Amino acid sequence: MQEQPRKGYAFNRTRQAFLASDLTVADTHWARFRGLLGTRRENFTSGNGLWIVPCQGVHTLGMRFAIDVIYLDADMKVVHIEENVKPWRITPVRLRAATVLEVPPHTIWETGTTVDDVIEIHVSKNGAAAA
Repeated sequence: MQEQPRKGYAFNRTRQAFLASDLTVADTHWARFRGLLGTRRENFTSGNGLWIVPCQGVHTLGMRFAIDVIYLDADMKVVHIEENVKPWRITPVRLRAATVLEVPPHTIWETGTTVDDVIEIHVSKNGAAAA
């Protein structure tokens, strides 16, 4: 039986804005490897997100849509951002990053997210949405 992915949300405490209200956690080898591959553009819209744990950089090889990428350190502080990363690209590796948050394109701009913002991520333990 396949285990359900853990779900939650990502909130920019500095800007008081949600980055993702429907966040999926990729914290296993297979989930990190798969990432958003196979996800359709219409299924990754405003409010969706993927939190990759651990991670210091991503690629969009094989993807069919652009994404915004937010690099977070161990204290959940934004250390780098990449906006509107097109398909078939490789983002820089940032050694200060502990995790990466992938969100739909323009989310960074719409929320005003910048380096040094503090992100709050809540994740449920049983696969249901976090409370």
